[in-house]
Amino acid sequence: MALRSHAAAPLVLLVVSFAALAILLAVLGVPMPDALVYQAEGAAVVHGRDLYGFTITVGRLPATYPPFAALLFVPTAWLAAPALKLAFLAGNALLLAWLVQLSARLAGRRPGPALLCVATALALWLEPVFQTFVFGQINLALACLVLWDLTRPPGARGKGAAIGVATGIKLTPGLFVVYLLLRGHRREAATALAAYAATVAAGALVLPAASVEYWTRLVFDTDRVGKPWIIDNQSLQGLIARALHDPTPGPAWLVPACVVGAVGLWAARREQRERWGIVLTGLTALLVSPISWSHHWVWCVPLLAVLLAEGHRVWAAATVLCFTARTMWLVPRAGDGDLHLRWWQQPLAAPYALLTCALLAWAVLGHREAGPPEGRRSLSSPRAARPRP
Repeated sequence: MALRSHAAAPLVLLVVSFAALAILLAVLGVPMPDALVYQAEGAAVVHGRDLYGFTITVGRLPATYPPFAALLFVPTAWLAAPALKLAFLAGNALLLAWLVQLSARLAGRRPGPALLCVATALALWLEPVFQTFVFGQINLALACLVLWDLTRPPGARGKGAAIGVATGIKLTPGLFVVYLLLRGHRREAATALAAYAATVAAGALVLPAASVEYWTRLVFDTDRVGKPWIIDNQSLQGLIARALHDPTPGPAWLVPACVVGAVGLWAARREQRERWGIVLTGLTALLVSPISWSHHWVWCVPLLAVLLAEGHRVWAAATVLCFTARTMWLVPRAGDGDLHLRWWQQPLAAPYALLTCALLAWAVLGHREAGPPEGRRSLSSPRAARPRP
């Protein structure tokens, strides 16, 4: 009986963790504003309204994704608000469990159901994951698409297509196409580009006017997404804007972003262990993107999996602290307070960007030179998938 109770404990922890989240969201009356925006996009497609001409919720949020994304949101148009929230809550719960499993596969581990339950229950409270549930976001879906694709066996049919689809929904995953090219995976890169082109074509076919507006004008209008200087933005641009007390840092951000992007891709290219190349690419994409809201950083889950699998306990502890402490929400941010932070408040306001910069420096300095060489083997090959000591 005691053994049976011990075996059930991980499942109980998982249920309690998600029940606590659901109760918290219900008590606080969380509106899941991004889910409402997605629903409005789907409704705009169904009713033939201007996809980029509306704003919704108290925050007056507009549609910001490519037209293809709106096509995927069409089924939400017929859901009542409670059903919509329940669908996003349940969907993101399943996606988080899948992301944890994919992260373990990326790290070359095959944990049992008990460990997966515990890891999922704990990962829920990482700030980016928690905020994804709060906003009703699709970050977990995009991360799962990319990781599933990259951890498939070499030569798998259509490998790269999921990355292209993810890029068609939101442009940030497109950096993985560059990564594939740099690693010599030309076939997968070509497949990703073809899939991405198909998403653009589908959007243009169904929503021609919206496609013209998005790809000729809105794609360049990052201000439409939100103010880049607020602490919600954990990208390099947000860090620099706040540090310089300048809402439009211009070249002061763009030049460092190009340098950091090149360094990040170079580090990912030279990594002997491809799992590190994948993690570094995901983090670099978030770092150099004009805007990476805190909930975009769900790549902390695969990062933690790789750090723990390789025994980097100090870095793993620092990563857990960084993504659970929520220091950015502790600094003054009323009005334009984000632009007037004191020097000692700056690190608290940009923990994710600073941690990623430190990780890139660590990678560039060759932190795994003492490890066994793995050449360019794919992490999803049978040999590379085996757990390592």
